[in-house]
Amino acid sequence: MPAWAAIDTVLFDMDGTLLDLHFDSHLWKTHLPRRYAEVHGLDLEAARAHIAPRIRSQEGTLNWYCLDYWTREFGIDIAALERELSHLIGPRPHAIEFLAALRDRGLRLLLTTNAHRRSLALKLSCTGIGGYFDRVVSAHDFGHPKEDPAFWRRLGDVEPYDPGATLLIDDNPGVLRSARRHGIRHLLAVALPDSRGARREHPDFHAVESFLDIMPGSAAGAASDAAVGQVADGVV
Repeated sequence: MPAWAAIDTVLFDMDGTLLDLHFDSHLWKTHLPRRYAEVHGLDLEAARAHIAPRIRSQEGTLNWYCLDYWTREFGIDIAALERELSHLIGPRPHAIEFLAALRDRGLRLLLTTNAHRRSLALKLSCTGIGGYFDRVVSAHDFGHPKEDPAFWRRLGDVEPYDPGATLLIDDNPGVLRSARRHGIRHLLAVALPDSRGARREHPDFHAVESFLDIMPGSAAGAASDAAVGQVADGVV
């Protein structure tokens, strides 16, 4: 349970944290290879064998998340593929309820995502989550992915925040490690980012199973706040 009484800002990842990663998994592992196979006259496994290593080679870089880069690499309009699958875009269970609870508590909420701006616009349009945030930030605006410490410095330039009073929730362990190096104190991973995928282990971070488990106002949340208050008063 986050120490809610000690937190004034919450940074949210989008894909795999607030939104079900099944959309992205299906796009890159099934839909793109299928279309690439059709265009180039390949069988599906040959298309996957061609695509997968090229994607892995860009992991952790801004190219990994860039629709324009992959459109050039594969000769297929990736943004168009995303629109074809837009019916799969949706929030993870209780994500909207959780955002509303944090807004009611008066916390500052920032959406910090590596998603390309066109992908971001589509997902915000499909889900309506943008209205819960004080600011929506794409790593493409800074020229650095969240895995790069430069992202967190740039974020502080445009949206000053106290790392010691900030919570980041993200499904990417590389991002969580980068944020920890920058001094962000409160960090939570996501145990099941893809509703149809396997549970992820996060040995270096606490992982949340459900937003209900960390909902402010729940019995656990009240206990967490009380514990923080006791520490501040020198009781614990």
